[in-house]
Amino acid sequence: MSNILAGRSALITGSTSGIGLGIATAYAAHGANVMLNGFGDADEIESLREELASEHGVEVSYSAADMTKPAEIAAMYGKAKAEFGGIDILVNNAGIQHVSPVEEFPIEKWDAIIAINLSAVFHCTRAVLPMMKAKKWGRIINIASAHGLVASPFKSAYVAAKHGVVGFAKAVALEVAEQGITVNSICPGYVLTPLVEKQIDDQARVHGIPRESVIRDVILAPQPNKQFVKIEEVASLALYLATDAAVAITGSAFSIDGGWTAR
Repeated sequence: MSNILAGRSALITGSTSGIGLGIATAYAAHGANVMLNGFGDADEIESLREELASEHGVEVSYSAADMTKPAEIAAMYGKAKAEFGGIDILVNNAGIQHVSPVEEFPIEKWDAIIAINLSAVFHCTRAVLPMMKAKKWGRIINIASAHGLVASPFKSAYVAAKHGVVGFAKAVALEVAEQGITVNSICPGYVLTPLVEKQIDDQARVHGIPRESVIRDVILAPQPNKQFVKIEEVASLALYLATDAAVAITGSAFSIDGGWTAR
């Protein structure tokens, strides 16, 4: 692997599994120090941290910061600053989902989705920008969703949050456009993550139909290519956006959705 990110340090929220872990792995493989964040079994996370560090010869740290708590987010950045000297690349990836009609949507679920999927993006971005400005270099990459560009029923909080993420990225990109900092959003369609695996099993049980039918006729119905987006595909795009080659790309939202938003 080339060391195109050598000397850089990256913070990826929600990176103990799924897309976040895929991006963390890609960054480490290309020479970046990485701070992991997310929930999970402490021993498993420590094994993951050690494996990434030893396999790629980079520093790998971990913060259990809760993305609903601004004070914990600030402490996470403080830890990264102490261990790495700061953060050059921020990937706002942490997210949760809940499906319900608006009139039945639990208020606490709405608040949690907005806090983790949208407000945490603000808090993390606010924390890293001063040092990025001082260095005249920075990359902020938000993992939004196809739902940051289009809507689906019964996902009002998620759609609202992801649209907000895309808009927030555009606003910040304009603020820092002359300071060597880029801000972009990646908008994946359905990726086969543990979260989606659970949705498949739940839908199969509720509708009483085979798993294969759920995948093709329910989950992948909006994706014209009828294929899940691969974690590695999202990670490759996040890797490119973090490099010097992407310096002129900012304020953009990149669809990687098998044609979903082309409809």
